[in-house]
Amino acid sequence: MARFVRCAALGVAAVLLGTGCSGGGDDDSTGDGPTPSDRSAASGSASAPVVEDLDWERCEGTDDSPAPGGDWQCATLKAPLDWSKPRGETIELALIRAKATGDDRIGSLLFNFGGPGGSGVSTLPAYASTVSELHERYDLVSWDPRGVGASGGIRCRDDKEIQAAEAIDVTPDTPAEERAYLQDAADFGKGCARDAGKLLRHVSTTDTARDMDLMRQALGDDEMHYFGISYGTELGGVYAHLFPDKVGRMILDAVVNPAADSVGHARNQTTGFQRALEDYLESRGKDPEQGTREIADLLERIDAEPLSTSSGRELTQTLAVTGIVLPLYSKTSWPTLTSALDAAERGDGSGLLALADGYNDRDPSGHYGTTTHSQRVISCLDDKQRPTPAEAKALLPEFERISPVFGAFLGWDTAGWCHQWPVAGQYDTPEVSASGAAPILVVGNTGDPATPYEGARTMADELGDGVGVVLTWKGEGHGAYGSGSNCVDSTVDAYLLKGAVPEDGKVCS
Repeated sequence: MARFVRCAALGVAAVLLGTGCSGGGDDDSTGDGPTPSDRSAASGSASAPVVEDLDWERCEGTDDSPAPGGDWQCATLKAPLDWSKPRGETIELALIRAKATGDDRIGSLLFNFGGPGGSGVSTLPAYASTVSELHERYDLVSWDPRGVGASGGIRCRDDKEIQAAEAIDVTPDTPAEERAYLQDAADFGKGCARDAGKLLRHVSTTDTARDMDLMRQALGDDEMHYFGISYGTELGGVYAHLFPDKVGRMILDAVVNPAADSVGHARNQTTGFQRALEDYLESRGKDPEQGTREIADLLERIDAEPLSTSSGRELTQTLAVTGIVLPLYSKTSWPTLTSALDAAERGDGSGLLALADGYNDRDPSGHYGTTTHSQRVISCLDDKQRPTPAEAKALLPEFERISPVFGAFLGWDTAGWCHQWPVAGQYDTPEVSASGAAPILVVGNTGDPATPYEGARTMADELGDGVGVVLTWKGEGHGAYGSGSNCVDSTVDAYLLKGAVPEDGKVCS
């Protein structure tokens, strides 16, 4: 369950449209995130890393990520593997850019699309049409963060192991199912440790925020202009805390609540996905409570007897929930959810399985992408809180009251996500205070399932007075910009292109 609800990437919803969630210091840190003394760690000292020129060339594709064509260029940037040793061993980070199309260039606009674990190198070309007006005055830039894709991407399991794990019941009903669930979680962590080696200790959000400032310098920008989506908002907040004097124009859209620990995120997302489900049910003319009960009953029947599909594979309860979640990321996908649910009620799981495969990045040949692997290694290095199975069980009544459909999955996930993880977590909640930074535009969507709206106001408050500025959209889906609101798009464009900061609390309906 965690693979699609922990600060899930914006690109997940794009599957249906055809386009395709740290603290500073070492892994045993006991702090609650980066401290003010960390702010000079990456720049302005004799021990700062060497900033090398970027050698931009036409992008070359791979089997997993074909070359984007057009005017896209790629480069690699060497960053310290261990930021406490800035001139020690390095890691190569993969970058992609398209130069500004107009003459009145502002600088680079760096994008992070979420995850954690989303590939910016593969996502940005598909997103470029959404930001075409911004492209006139900005070089569009993104990257694969450390541990992701072409930047030392971590694979914890092979395809056969991933598919076999889909049979694990992530809401165990018996002692045997509970043992299998926890053993599978522990085995996943061991696989990550084998593949990642020493990198497993150096993929935190703070590591990546420091990488971002190195990119800023290599790109030749005096300020960081940044567009963070979903988990990218947490990353942007940590960057702003570490480097407040380098913040230029920064957008945080689909905001991760920085005040929530790992259990708090699970509780918030149980609320957010249930809220989105009820909005979907109301759009069908259904009573939300009754519709929720019908879907929960369907899932119980699938748990007892998985559904057959046209592919010959079975639709398990876990895959069914994954398939239900994916269309909730975008209102345009709600009709697809209706079709899949209606078919499942008739005993055909093909529609929900196809949706689940889209979310899990499984192609028709049975090959899986690794976004969820990177997501887990990053978030488990960030998160200090590690609930026990007993503590997870104690949460279940509350979570199931919030959502009979999603509650048990997210409750159990609090224990299973980082169970027996081989590296200690770094913080309870990230530090995002950014006193002295330029105004940061924080965009919240009232119908966002994965990053509930309440997180936007909390992020703005924690950034600090005069820094966090909230823009609200009364809409549906994960993220607001480019989702159909002219009010949101024009406000964001005016901020990024003209530096026009809207009134804090502006509402777009």
